[in-house]
Amino acid sequence: MSDGNGSSTLSPHRPELVSDAVPSRRPRWIELTTSGDHKDQGRLMIGASLAFLVLGLVEFVLMRAQLAVPQNTLIEPITFDRLLSVGQTTLIVLFAVPFAIGLFTYVVPLQIGARGTAFPRLGSFALWLYLSAGAALYVSFAYTPPEANFNALPPLSEPAFISNNGVDVWITSVGLAVLGMTLQALNLTVTLRRMRAPGMAWRRLAPFSFAGAVSSWLLLAVGPLMLAALTMLEIDRHFDGVFFDAGEGGAPIYYQHLSWIFFTGCYVLMLLPAIGAISEIVPTFSGKPLFSRGAVLASMVAIPVLGVLAWMQNMFTASIPVGWLYGAMLMALLLLLPLGLTFYNWLATLAGGAIRLRAPMLFALGAISTLAFGLAGELIQAVIPVNWLLADTVAATAETAYVLVGGSVLGGLAALHYWFPKMTGRLMGESMAGLSLLLILVGVHLTFIPMFLAGLEGQPVDAYRFFEGQGLDTYNLIATIGSVVLSIGILVSVINAARSASRGVEVGPDPWHGETLEWYAPSPPPEHNFDVIPDVRSAEPLRDIRDAVLAREGSSEQAEQGAPVA
Repeated sequence: MSDGNGSSTLSPHRPELVSDAVPSRRPRWIELTTSGDHKDQGRLMIGASLAFLVLGLVEFVLMRAQLAVPQNTLIEPITFDRLLSVGQTTLIVLFAVPFAIGLFTYVVPLQIGARGTAFPRLGSFALWLYLSAGAALYVSFAYTPPEANFNALPPLSEPAFISNNGVDVWITSVGLAVLGMTLQALNLTVTLRRMRAPGMAWRRLAPFSFAGAVSSWLLLAVGPLMLAALTMLEIDRHFDGVFFDAGEGGAPIYYQHLSWIFFTGCYVLMLLPAIGAISEIVPTFSGKPLFSRGAVLASMVAIPVLGVLAWMQNMFTASIPVGWLYGAMLMALLLLLPLGLTFYNWLATLAGGAIRLRAPMLFALGAISTLAFGLAGELIQAVIPVNWLLADTVAATAETAYVLVGGSVLGGLAALHYWFPKMTGRLMGESMAGLSLLLILVGVHLTFIPMFLAGLEGQPVDAYRFFEGQGLDTYNLIATIGSVVLSIGILVSVINAARSASRGVEVGPDPWHGETLEWYAPSPPPEHNFDVIPDVRSAEPLRDIRDAVLAREGSSEQAEQGAPVA
């Protein structure tokens, strides 16, 4: 109502809420890119890492095309070096590790019963550091891309050998990515330490959240070492530093140690998220609990410790005292114990279970078989005489690539298929998932078994061509065909995810009948995750909630029938 002066008044009998204007809602893309919600940050990091995976595959296929036939002239040597440097950096630094961090960022707060992360804005800042790193690396194709391989070892990366700014681009992009991942690891570490639901003890964490905790601690240990190495390398290049200048009292091998500690940590980060995801998927789709949960969690602690201490396995051909080399070999061989325990637990869980072969389970089984190939080869190459024979051949690349595909690709896709309904409220297509898995499994063996055999014949690593009469023609042609099949298989999964986000079958909050806390939230979860955070009483909190609901319903039925209620 209005008074005589034309101003609005409120009637005491009919209270009203008056607003001059309804605030306009910002576009979704602005809200998403500036969000402090861990779910938005996780989705963006997962999507960006998959986009970088596609770019890395394109570069990999181009390099394999150059090696399809002997003495090929399809690609110039300098172009091959640039594709090699950018492609390997993309697959390791811009895909494998960020994909894992993105999954952890989305899933872990839900699994521990938190309403968010400890430092939401730090998470957003870390995301944009990572995206800036990728942009800096690929914008360099407009002027001078990096060409000093994926770890830019001095003296090759010194101005005397490479005077352009490609190495500086590599230092900048890798530094930004490592800084972003380290800050997000700090965010996850504090979240896991301070924001767990009541009763969520460390021993009750879901295997994937436990893998997230161990991975975050690992990044906090190895990330600053790489940042220090990159800083010293840049000082040497432009500010007359002598950290890695052998002629001025420095030592290039110091950089090798620091960089290989970091990249060995990245190698472990290909394993840990896959182990955590598979350790949840296998029990869920086998209808029985993990055979020995404690053994798997203990193995996830031992693997990064032993794995990182074996970093000198990558330096067996360097001038290092032989005693240190035997120590690194011992650490690498000791990995057989936690890895063997993990595989044994998966197989024991599968034995006698009521197995449901849905897409997440199929990818998990594919990851287990592929990891077995790669890890067996890596353990063989941990033996010093074998490593001296194969270290600088394509056989070493093949074994590492097996772990990359088995862990980051197949293990990551298993996790993506498993938690995709939680992220979007929709299932990923089962038929496309089956086609993708088949192509990936055929492609990975077609690509890397011939590469391993070519390495036994002596084909050097990272060379842009080979010559006739060396017995390498068939191996390289088959590997090139396999790389195309492998890339198509991965691309099918990326298309499946993009398509299913809007067209997939809609499902409820718990489509897989899981036992962990994220399935208690709606799909997709609201911004605050949970309306009510439950008390956790075991390692299977959702089973406890179901049992409590059934008991309450049974008590209500007894009361309605007039029966005495205990």
